Amino acid sequence: MKFPIAAALALTLAACSKSPAPPVREGAPENAVRMAMPEGETLPGIKDETAPPAWAASPDGMSARFGHPGEQPLVSVACRSGMLIVTRHAFAPVGAQALFALVGSEGILRLPVDATAIPGQRGYLWQGTLAADDARAKVLGGAYTGTLPGAGMIKVSGGGASRDVIAQCRRTAPTAAPEPVAPALTVD
Repeated sequence: MKFPIAAALALTLAACSKSPAPPVREGAPENAVRMAMPEGETLPGIKDETAPPAWAASPDGMSARFGHPGEQPLVSVACRSGMLIVTRHAFAPVGAQALFALVGSEGILRLPVDATAIPGQRGYLWQGTLAADDARAKVLGGAYTGTLPGAGMIKVSGGGASRDVIAQCRRTAPTAAPEPVAPALTVD
């Protein structure tokens, strides 16, 4: 009789030590195995958090991008025909409009932005324009904090590249042509 009781106790202990079956996620393969990543190894495509974002100018000096090197920019400033084009590289719903609030050491700017399709980009991004000779454009050259509904807050450091774009855009802005002067009537 001792043998069946000992066998029953051994089977009971064995059943208690078994781990429960892991829950199966909906849509996951039945034989999926979760693997641990080696510690200290970064995943491909993950940015280096130790490198701060910075401004980088285009070769022609007519645009500047703020962000981590080799990644999608966070903000960019470009010049076209005396107008500064400010792009916040964040998803924008089709047809959306908002105010990009910039508060910095050089002042405050509330820039109207629209959801805009950018060639070479998927989806829509926030984009607005400002005359290069507008006094509020100074904000873009210094450090500022920008807030946009749905895109959150961004802290942008001041940079020579953005100041250079603004200065060059002011120089290349078309100037208003002087009014033509009517020739004086001569009396004979």
